[in-house]
Amino acid sequence: MADLSGDVRALLGARNMAHVATLMPDGSPHVSPVWIAVEGDHLAIFSAQENRKVANLRRDGRVAVSVCDEHNPYRSVVVRGRVVEELEGDEAVAIMDRMSNRYIGSDFPMRSAIVSLIEPERVHLQDLPFRHPSDAGT
Repeated sequence: MADLSGDVRALLGARNMAHVATLMPDGSPHVSPVWIAVEGDHLAIFSAQENRKVANLRRDGRVAVSVCDEHNPYRSVVVRGRVVEELEGDEAVAIMDRMSNRYIGSDFPMRSAIVSLIEPERVHLQDLPFRHPSDAGT
């Protein structure tokens, strides 16, 4: 298992959207924007039972996650790993609500979902020395 440094945990624990890549049955990639959290040493994402990403992860637990800092898109982390546990019920709802409160300030309106816990295998933090030019005066 790869270590999640303090900088990586900060980026994953902020209100940044993540993009999760899973594998379709034919091996092609499927990418979904998701909320993300760090639960212990694992990443957590959630989805409805009938969602394509749940089916993909149950068949092949390999996953890649990309997160960019919402305030500086040149600061990002890419994590490759594997789903090691799936949670449902009260435990899943508690994680969903923690994420939802961080992202939108209230509990998640749906009360049922699948939480996938991802064990990170490779972690790459990138902080490029670029900034968007000011839009002032354009």
